[in-house]
This record gives sequence, C-alpha cells and structure tokens, in this order.
Amino acid sequence: MAHATITEKPPGKPVLKLIRRFDAPQALVWRAWTEPEALKRWFGPDGGPVLLAEVDLRAGGRFRVAFQTEDGERHEVGGVYREVQAHDRLVFTWAWVSTPERISQVTLLLRGVEGGTELTLLHEKFFDLDARDRHVRGWTGSIEKLDAYLHQS
Repeated sequence: MAHATITEKPPGKPVLKLIRRFDAPQALVWRAWTEPEALKRWFGPDGGPVLLAEVDLRAGGRFRVAFQTEDGERHEVGGVYREVQAHDRLVFTWAWVSTPERISQVTLLLRGVEGGTELTLLHEKFFDLDARDRHVRGWTGSIEKLDAYLHQS
C-alpha cells in the first residue's frame, strides 16, 4: 500500500519536514539509512546511481554519499552524526561538497506504527529558502526510492 509523503515548508523559515509511513519494520527502515550497501540501493532524487556510500555510525562519526543524477551530474554530500539512537533517532549535519560552508542539520525520527514505520525527516538550518526549496525535490525523490527499496527487501 502506497503512502503519501506529507511535506511541510513553514513560510519564511528555512525548515523542511517530511512525514512518510512505510509498510516495513522499523529495523529495516533504520538499516536502509545506516548501512552503506542499503544506501547505495535507494539514495538520491531520481533513477541515477549511487556511486559511493560511507557510514561511521556513532556520535562524532562521519558519512559521505555520492550519486549521479539522470542528467549525468555528480553530487556529493557528507556530514557528522550528532546523535545515534538505534532504530529510533538519527541526527546529522549535512553539507554538499560543492558548498561546504553551508551546513544544515537533518533529524530522522522512526516510530513503529501498526503495520509499519513512520518516518519524520526534519531538515533545518538551511542557508536560505531557495536551498530549502531545492531540497524538497531531492528528499521527495529519495523517499519514493526508499519506499520501493523497502518493498523489495
């Protein structure tokens, strides 16, 4: 069963909130975000491949993901894990290699619900509203790909 993604973009605030329910166990959704081989199977805004996924899953550990979009452009993002609460909460910084000075923060909250898992993705501290709005497409596409990956797993 498909579930719509709820997107909230508060006017005038560089914050993005997505809420999505998946028909998958909480542990599987957690692994999709925290295991490099899983990330390689779904991350990115469109059908382009993930070229690299590195995860050092601990507070203070780093992650890095590189992907190519369907138009052939390469993108690379990385950050530092601030909080790691297995299966429930993951907080990390987010900065594109092309603009390393523009550090934002992502919080993932996972909650078991009947028949699956609810994911709340809160992306805060964007440089400006344009940056936030550009991330809507990226995160929405990634969440759709995550849903497809979870159905295959």
